[in-house]
Amino acid sequence: MTKKIMSQHLKKIMAHFEINLTTIVEFAAKSSNSDEFKTKISDYLKSEDLTNAPTQAKENIYRLVEYDDREVFELSTGKIIKSPTLSRLWTILHNNEACIDDTAFLMDIYQQLLRLYKDPIKIPTEEKVKQWASRWKSGLDKEVIAIREANKHRIISHLIHRIEQRHSPKSRFLFAEGMTMEDKHQRVEEWWKDSKFHLALAARSPKALNDMLGGSLSAEKIDIYRRAQQKGIPIFVTPYYLSLLDITGNGYDDQTIRQQIMYTNNLVETFGNIKAWEKEDSVEDGKPNAAGWLLPEGNNIHRRYPDVAILIPDSMGRACGGLCSYCQRMYDFQSGRLNFDFDKLKPNEKWEHKLRRLMKYFEEDTQLRDILITGSDALMSSNTTLRNILQAVIVMARNKKHANMKRHEGKKYAEIQRVRLGTRLPVYLPMRIDDELIDILTNFRIHAMSVGVKQFFIQTHFQSPLEITPEVSKAIKQIHATGWTVTNQLVFNVGASRRGHTTKLRKVLNSLGVKPYYTFSVKGFQENHDVFTPNCRSMQESNEEKVYISKIASDRNVLNLPGIGKSMTFKMVGIMPDGCRLLEFKHDQKRKHSPIINNNDKVYIKENKSLYEYMIQLQDIGEDPKIYGSIWEYTEGETESRNPFFLYPELDYNMTKKYNNIIIEK
Repeated sequence: MTKKIMSQHLKKIMAHFEINLTTIVEFAAKSSNSDEFKTKISDYLKSEDLTNAPTQAKENIYRLVEYDDREVFELSTGKIIKSPTLSRLWTILHNNEACIDDTAFLMDIYQQLLRLYKDPIKIPTEEKVKQWASRWKSGLDKEVIAIREANKHRIISHLIHRIEQRHSPKSRFLFAEGMTMEDKHQRVEEWWKDSKFHLALAARSPKALNDMLGGSLSAEKIDIYRRAQQKGIPIFVTPYYLSLLDITGNGYDDQTIRQQIMYTNNLVETFGNIKAWEKEDSVEDGKPNAAGWLLPEGNNIHRRYPDVAILIPDSMGRACGGLCSYCQRMYDFQSGRLNFDFDKLKPNEKWEHKLRRLMKYFEEDTQLRDILITGSDALMSSNTTLRNILQAVIVMARNKKHANMKRHEGKKYAEIQRVRLGTRLPVYLPMRIDDELIDILTNFRIHAMSVGVKQFFIQTHFQSPLEITPEVSKAIKQIHATGWTVTNQLVFNVGASRRGHTTKLRKVLNSLGVKPYYTFSVKGFQENHDVFTPNCRSMQESNEEKVYISKIASDRNVLNLPGIGKSMTFKMVGIMPDGCRLLEFKHDQKRKHSPIINNNDKVYIKENKSLYEYMIQLQDIGEDPKIYGSIWEYTEGETESRNPFFLYPELDYNMTKKYNNIIIEK
């Protein structure tokens, strides 16, 4: 965005203040300091002039007055900050000294004050929401399939050349002497159905990435990737996933999936100094994490809640089918714990012993009844490794159940009720869902049910309806045939946040029997700045779009609060000088949390992008800002109720209320 455009916007917004907010401008002119200005505004809110003003609009301004210049502890950075919202406004209006850097701030505070004179939000009609959703293509549309078939053949031609240049005799994917070009093309067509082929031939360099995209990357984007490689950021995208992109720019809008894999300047510049947003994922031996939990040595178990803990195996599960640009575990790639060195990630004999020790943690914990096996990606582990892990889970669940028989009512431990596999491979690499894996899932479910496990989830991550291809549809049907449920967690990046996009995704997922589980706001650190969507858009989407498809929209729109848990119960309490909003969150009142919440009734998060910048970004990718007009008015949120489908089964015994493996420091 050029300074010329911002300057034009600044002049317009200052003119709007003079025309539409004459009383506020007069208050500023006649006040000798910001405290006097705030007093005038507070009195004005109580006056007869605003008797009919919307209550929420008045309460919002009261909060901005109350929190003006107040020090709060910003949870994601761990710093004390101030939000001089009305103080800054007084300075600008009183001295008439607005500068370009004030544009984002003035845009938001103007909209908040204007709400005092406007009618409440008018919800779009269902017909309008359907119209927005119809803009987005699905990967099951015939015209999309045709474009991707052409992409596939173009990429295969490139891969033939790469294979011809390979000098590794160990590779399974080599051509026999004397094969014609037609034979080679046919052979690669066969290999295309093999997930290991895509992992072996994935793009690992800027050149390989650009070659597979037909030389369509800009010089600027190639430079970003070169600098990323120099900084140590892994590059890894499979031929299959790259075939989903439209390199012509004329076939369909693939912005959402491009944002999934395309690196940004902010990511490159921040890499090396990335911190864990979920602060409880930073673990020191012998010390409780940010949520108070004591964990075994190493980084194999992550835990936020009493009921569930994450297991990250020492296996190829520490890699994935592609590195998402906003990966929440980017700091683990930064440290090298997660990587794409497949040979080094193969489990050794020590892992088998370690796995048994880790299972003891689940077995001997009073509250754990849900194990989420992930990593990077649970299905990156080989079938043999995955089978061994799941067998260890069965043994652990059986031991926990048997031990409970000796405990009295009210003192029994939680038994394992839910097993989840966290994976994006059904999206990145649906060929991974092979016959052997299906047998493993089927057999595990049969045996796990005999020891009390009742819920079996494949927890995946679709971002766009364009990711749902015929190959994906087949893979999901195979998984469902095993008795496992496929659930989806969407990350609400800028591309996914466009009007009607998530509505279309939910509908296509629902047609395949996939249950939306969470819609996550992007974490607000600098590396994610380009794809961050302000939380008000999440609330707008929920109230204005999701409301019409509530029967299939089983997901909850949430933000992961560092050290606390998931929530979307917030109120805006400030607008920072850069235009970013300061939000006061409460933890999810509808979910049992660890006792850490007793120390954190209210927490504060500063968003890392102003609403003004977000709106400009939408405009730059072809959106009409007018259809998002009500977004400024979403200054409060409330966490949605959990869909009953995702609740744990009722217990047939009285469980202990005692917690172990926890230390809470006030």
